[in-house]
Amino acid sequence: MDRAQKAEAVAELKQTFQETGVVVVTRNLGMTVAQSTALRIRMRDAGARYKVSKNRLALIAAEGTPYANISDLLTGPTALATSSDPVAAAKAVVDFAKTTDKIEIVGGAMGDTVLDANGVKALAELPSLDELRAKIVGLIQAPATKLAQLANAPAAKLARVVGAYAAKEEA
Repeated sequence: MDRAQKAEAVAELKQTFQETGVVVVTRNLGMTVAQSTALRIRMRDAGARYKVSKNRLALIAAEGTPYANISDLLTGPTALATSSDPVAAAKAVVDFAKTTDKIEIVGGAMGDTVLDANGVKALAELPSLDELRAKIVGLIQAPATKLAQLANAPAAKLARVVGAYAAKEEA
């Protein structure tokens, strides 16, 4: 990797660190190409990114960003999982780690807050941003639906009573 490629990699990582909501640091323990591809596909489906980068370049890129405090986590063969949704990257990595022993969750960071492996796992248990939005819409919509049902109920009962008397008189 020449100097220009390193500068480009640092600039790309710096932009990622500035735009992301969470960074999860993982340690690769001999993943096969198929496993790595499966993880990248799972990350892409979750709206996250998974990138293997040189630790030194990641440290340089993290300087001046909220993720400068992850320097202690970047030792050995590491990779970075990032996403703008604070839960997506953690959830995808934790789910993948349950299926194989070739990846280890080292820790991560959410803004200035450094997370250990248990913190990342706890973050993965939270509902995603889309799930929270759906719940909020459901909560907002539920009272309106119930009001409409209550408003229609007396008229429906009255129609059934009138229908019953009409059927009784015909018989």
